[in-house]
Amino acid sequence: MKRLLESELIYGRLLTVDAPHLIARYNKALKGFGLPETKLERFDIDMTGFSPEIAEELDNRDYLDPLRVNRRFIILTPEQENLPVVHTSFSNTAGLMHEFYRANARTISAVTIKDALYGEIEDSVAKVEHIEDLLSINEVNFRVHSAEDILGKASELRMLADQVTSQPDAWRDDAMLNRMVELAKITGDIRQNTLVPDQLVFRHDAFWADHFGGVFVFHDARNTTVICRADTPGFRKARPWQVSYIDIDDHDTLYGFLARTRRIELPQASWVIASGLYQHRMRMILLGLASAKDPNFDPERADMVWLQTWAHMNTDRVLADGGYPLLNEMLRVADTTGSIRMPDIAAKNRFLLIRAEPTHPDQWLVNRLIASLQPHDFVSRFIFDKQGFYKAYEAYPEKFREHVVKTLESTYLRDKAGFRRRLYGIQEE
Repeated sequence: MKRLLESELIYGRLLTVDAPHLIARYNKALKGFGLPETKLERFDIDMTGFSPEIAEELDNRDYLDPLRVNRRFIILTPEQENLPVVHTSFSNTAGLMHEFYRANARTISAVTIKDALYGEIEDSVAKVEHIEDLLSINEVNFRVHSAEDILGKASELRMLADQVTSQPDAWRDDAMLNRMVELAKITGDIRQNTLVPDQLVFRHDAFWADHFGGVFVFHDARNTTVICRADTPGFRKARPWQVSYIDIDDHDTLYGFLARTRRIELPQASWVIASGLYQHRMRMILLGLASAKDPNFDPERADMVWLQTWAHMNTDRVLADGGYPLLNEMLRVADTTGSIRMPDIAAKNRFLLIRAEPTHPDQWLVNRLIASLQPHDFVSRFIFDKQGFYKAYEAYPEKFREHVVKTLESTYLRDKAGFRRRLYGIQEE
């Protein structure tokens, strides 16, 4: 992983924590979780407060994700909202954190001047052992504490202030008034500083969960659809009257669901030609096939001419995979006829020809699903399915790893938003 770290392809864009007062607050949060304090004088954190250095120090990557549910968080500064989430078991952790930051921006800004916020994204499940456990998560509650107990002190001060205004003789209570002065020195003027979060409950919508080999949960008006492996505990048994189940290897049914619910953009020349997505996938396939045949193959010398020559010399292998010749032919068909007849395409190959519908709210999740079905396309997996990408990267030969990093640096990292817009149609604010 050293090469990924140096290129910021893993644990990139994190916030460095080296100020002693912030480290002290972080340690109080760790203590609040029942964890050992860090002895580090410098570490990096993501949006949730997860630190790869502290995870290594504790020898526990899940120190903020116990049992991989009810995710913990530590907020030292409002700046964390602009950071990525680099370790999570649910695809919507970042989305929920963004909602929390935005709904409680004034509170977070006020509290983190003197304190740190910490807590957990709590739901009704303590441990995921069955699909029913995932289905029961409809909403989450942010259980919030503060390292110096500023939240508790602010609540106490507000209660005392209410007593002064509501009880005629309260102003005669010197002990209470002195306590209010002590609290105000810590909290400031709570009439101006909003120190209690405004919104703590949020919807838990469509998501991917890193359990049982990966589970996708999609919600429509009257139905929920679960996509996962058929051997997942509870498959087709949990809430069968309400939930539809699709084996992730049943490509025909899976494609039908995505098309019927308009979650995918069917191939039209208008985007197929302009995006360059098919050419990209063709290159990814040939690189993957060449590397699988010869681990010592040097992908740095493999321009498109070299790859086409390799494809001609390894026709049997290329035809057995089927992806490259299909994309090559469908690119020609789209250019000459304007569209592609999907019923004529074998179910397992249809996912090579589509992308998520860019206007659908689930576009990122659908692109993640599509990327997970195309193991050769390491670029798409890095963008949408980082957990899958990192697992695949571990198995790549050394020369291929080097090429993967150089490719991501020269393409995606150079202009992330532009790259996503061109290949996948993603329009971002």
